[in-house]
Amino acid sequence: MEIKTFGPPFTENSALLKVRLAEDLWNSRDPDRVVQAYTHDTVWRNRAEFPVGREAVRAFLQRKWARELEYRLIKELWGFRDNRLAVRFAYEWHDDSGVWYRSYGNELWEFDGQGLMARRLASINDLPILVSDRKYHWPLGRRPDDHPSLSALGL
Repeated sequence: MEIKTFGPPFTENSALLKVRLAEDLWNSRDPDRVVQAYTHDTVWRNRAEFPVGREAVRAFLQRKWARELEYRLIKELWGFRDNRLAVRFAYEWHDDSGVWYRSYGNELWEFDGQGLMARRLASINDLPILVSDRKYHWPLGRRPDDHPSLSALGL
């Protein structure tokens, strides 16, 4: 998938597209591809980690996806204005002992004029779930277009 950069100000359609492209990119679980959507000096807050710059983000994502196995993510636009998007998300994964989790969170995104993300502030909570409670069963990779959204799933 090609990284598509288009800059602000966002319309509702371009904001929805930006969120879906970000979801698809993160579902690739490829840190080298994911970091291309961020500025070289991007600033993040992710739980208790504060990576700054693409290289720090790449290292963060490598650690993340080594721990969060079979990661499947859904993102949903919550709001937008000018060069900022508010996004909610949920993803499912399991650890190396086979315990499954659903992680819920909110992100605030700020973009530069070329559409690269300059700032990402994320708040995330993890909920252990039973295998029978999983809701994301698509093959690893891109979420199918006909899979329900977070709102449709009641999450």
